[in-house]
Amino acid sequence: MSEKTKNEVLSDAEIQAEADLVRDNKNVKIIALVGMSGSGKSVAVDYLTSKGYPKVYFGGMIYKEMAKRGVERTPDSERDFREMIRETEGKDWVVRQVIDEVHDLMKAGQKRIILDGVYSWTEYKTLKHEFPGMLTFIAIVVTKKLRYKRVAARPDRPFNAEEIRERDRSEIENLEKGGPIAAADYYVLNDGTVVDMEKNLQKILDEIEF
Repeated sequence: MSEKTKNEVLSDAEIQAEADLVRDNKNVKIIALVGMSGSGKSVAVDYLTSKGYPKVYFGGMIYKEMAKRGVERTPDSERDFREMIRETEGKDWVVRQVIDEVHDLMKAGQKRIILDGVYSWTEYKTLKHEFPGMLTFIAIVVTKKLRYKRVAARPDRPFNAEEIRERDRSEIENLEKGGPIAAADYYVLNDGTVVDMEKNLQKILDEIEF
């Protein structure tokens, strides 16, 4: 539908509502956290959500779909299901669900939104296109040795060295996870305490006026 035809169909109130939404969206800022397993990304997300910012969790889209289809959640089934969804529904299936939730939050008046778990280069490009000027990508990074140590010590779902290496390989080769990390706008080196990481993250928030 052309803009002229659209305006002829919409009422003055509807046209004004659309204009108001466009104006309001210019004030929206979105942070996307990226990082390999064990980097401390979840801790960074917790710090942000503790400030009251809503988050949209990419993995949650997979979990909801697994439950809907009656698939039991295990590390192997999650990996296999994530790859199956990409093959059968398209590489952008998860990010399409995320975009819908973000738009719902924006319509509800949210101006600061957290995205937890961007995996692929396709997702990165899709988000950049959908939310131009609104997105800041922050990568949480740590040395591989320390990352593996943290993953092995997890109270829930720990991985041994062989398992985490296989997970890394799968995420990089099959899910294109390296792209968003390489293209991040900021990096937080998380090789110290949680307090150190939070201080470094807060510096970024202050810089981007989030």
